Amino acid sequence: EDSIVVSGQEVHNWLGIFGAVLSYFFVFKWFGIASLLFVPITSILGLRLLLDRRVGKLKTLLVVSGFFLFWFSLVLGYVALKLNGQNYFSYICGGIGFELATIVDSIAGWGTAFILLFLIITFSIYFFNITSIVPAKKNIESSAEALIPASDVAANSENELMDIDDDIFIDPNPPMEVVNALANETVADNAEEDEADLWVVKKQDERKPKVKGEPEFNIDDAFAALAAQQAQDEIINQANIVGKDVVQDQFVEPSPEDVPLDGEQIANYDPTLDLPHYQYPPVDLLNEFDGNKVQVTKEELEANKDKIVDTLKNYSIGITSIKATIGPTVTLYEIVPDAGVRISKIKSLEDDIALNLAALGIRIIAPMPGKGTIGIEVPNINREMVAMKSVLSTEKFLKSDKELPVVFGKTISNEVFVIDLAKMPHLLMAGATGQGKSVGLNVLLASLIYKKHPSQLKFVLVDPKKVELSLFNKIERHFLAKLPDTEEAIITDTKKVVHTLNSLCIEMDMRYDLLKEANCRNIKEYNQKFVERRLNPNNGHRFLPYIVLVIDELADLMMTAGKEVETPIARLAQLARAIGIHLVVATQRPSVNVITGIIKANFPARLSFKVTSKIDSRTILDAGGADQLVGQGDMLFSNGSEVIRLQCAFLDTPEVERVCEFIGSQRGYDHPYHLPEFSDDDMVEDKGNKEFKFSERDKMFEEAARIIVTHQQGSTSLLQRRLKLGYNRAGRLIDQLETCGIVGAFEGSKAREVLIRDEYSLEQLLTELAGQA
Repeated sequence: EDSIVVSGQEVHNWLGIFGAVLSYFFVFKWFGIASLLFVPITSILGLRLLLDRRVGKLKTLLVVSGFFLFWFSLVLGYVALKLNGQNYFSYICGGIGFELATIVDSIAGWGTAFILLFLIITFSIYFFNITSIVPAKKNIESSAEALIPASDVAANSENELMDIDDDIFIDPNPPMEVVNALANETVADNAEEDEADLWVVKKQDERKPKVKGEPEFNIDDAFAALAAQQAQDEIINQANIVGKDVVQDQFVEPSPEDVPLDGEQIANYDPTLDLPHYQYPPVDLLNEFDGNKVQVTKEELEANKDKIVDTLKNYSIGITSIKATIGPTVTLYEIVPDAGVRISKIKSLEDDIALNLAALGIRIIAPMPGKGTIGIEVPNINREMVAMKSVLSTEKFLKSDKELPVVFGKTISNEVFVIDLAKMPHLLMAGATGQGKSVGLNVLLASLIYKKHPSQLKFVLVDPKKVELSLFNKIERHFLAKLPDTEEAIITDTKKVVHTLNSLCIEMDMRYDLLKEANCRNIKEYNQKFVERRLNPNNGHRFLPYIVLVIDELADLMMTAGKEVETPIARLAQLARAIGIHLVVATQRPSVNVITGIIKANFPARLSFKVTSKIDSRTILDAGGADQLVGQGDMLFSNGSEVIRLQCAFLDTPEVERVCEFIGSQRGYDHPYHLPEFSDDDMVEDKGNKEFKFSERDKMFEEAARIIVTHQQGSTSLLQRRLKLGYNRAGRLIDQLETCGIVGAFEGSKAREVLIRDEYSLEQLLTELAGQA
């Protein structure tokens, strides 16, 4: 300043000597006129401090301004250097620009111009993510056009349709790259809106500044994750409903060209050809609930966070950070406690936190599996209703490659939960009255019906309450299985239940014999061999559909039948997995006298709705928490050590009726799938040495004798397969045949010798025996 005053020059600017000093350093000594880029930086900072609002993106502005500050200064310095040094334009490049230009020119010479051009092009491509010369707007518009429904296209004028190229078509299933691009764009827009709204709320509330030691809590992350999930679901759903229904299109009816002509190579066996015109139920039969998205406010999140922190602070427990994940029913707050805090101390404060939050009931997960955090689940004030249609139409379910996919609902992070019943392999359900157990069974059955063909799946429905599963009577000739002499496909009588369970055991034994002869370990390998025509149907081989046994109320059966029910259920649970028989057993009160140790040991998958006591929760899940649920479809699912909280999808009774009516109105099989015959005589143990009288012979004696003589093989397993009998009854028939002289004595592992060589001799013997009787 003294040098300027001594020089005698008069200063002409708004800031006087101070302005002259600033211009001397910024313009003359440093960056020249490129120093004007400092103006927007200081303006943005000033507006942020003054308005307490996020004006622009500061990081982007700093990077762009910093680059162009040096680049413009270098360009102007190079121009000044080429125009005879500092005599021309040296005042606009600054000292830094001129020195940089001198250094670069000494190294590259005339190549400096190409270096400067290369720098600006590289920076623009990298920073602004320029990947195509086509404007981004056109790309987005073309992607959006791929999602336009066919009905909207048809609404255009006839002249416009005539101009469309024949090669252009509307893809009903757009590529995931397009869906993800649109989802990211939608999420970004939602995040910016939420961000702006959040700052407005902060300004209106005039909250106090963050206190030292207060844990980190970012509400933006919770709403950004929620917006991302909702935008992804919305775009996928829109893509799925374009053109024909996706569920309807996932199976294609075989064309006449697929059937081989005489002399041609035989094609693989297709079990769906039994009902070639069967149509899968469309998702339009289900209800769609609008306006039921999660409505968790920022004030609710902030208030719950403050109450959790204050409660723990009252007990001298510090928190490093806290994070919120918004779900349809509850919000999960993940906290990281200070070093040295015992987890059991936080776990013991479950009731205190629930009292301060005034919540219906909270659940503490300490620690979170696979994470270094402690989870606190707090019920939302406004809950979301998860519609069955919204989860069935998702790509996660439609594109599932699971054998028996079941979509229960949504997890706490709003993700659709799909699991394979074939991998469970059996499911034990519990829940108090009115908490959603029957709806959960309907959801499970509807999931399988929407995914499988009648030739691939059969249900055995046991309903002691007589009303819950009666809706599925209409699909009797498509999906249900029953005993041959039973009138109703839905089994309600306890005696019939015992017969059906034992019949399933016979079916299990017969299937294992088939697998043994085919050298297969499970039903999947066996069916694959049969489809490839590597097994001969004349030898008793057949395509084996999956069988799902559903028992709606086990407690009633255990009270009336006891061991007669427990024993076959335990046998099926122990052995039936490999041959495609899976059990789903539900009960209202999971007490130890209902869910015995034998049954419980073979049901690794457990699902619990709200129960009345902690004892019931430990009985069904081997862990607490089910008594803290909020009801109405809120449930815990355990398949091993991890317990997952879900909101069950809602499937109303009229929806089930429409689906069953749609299937029942189509042509089905001539009769339901028949299980092996079983009677009370099969439950009586063999009397051993009691003398056999021909008049007391088994009613299937003659038929068994003809089978033995025709095949010339005295085998018990042969009778089991041909007559669909249990092992005990088939063994008694062999003993009766031995007494009558039709087969020889027992010879260990070898088949018995057949003493009658032809059917004529057999008929003569049967006539003589009948005359003697």
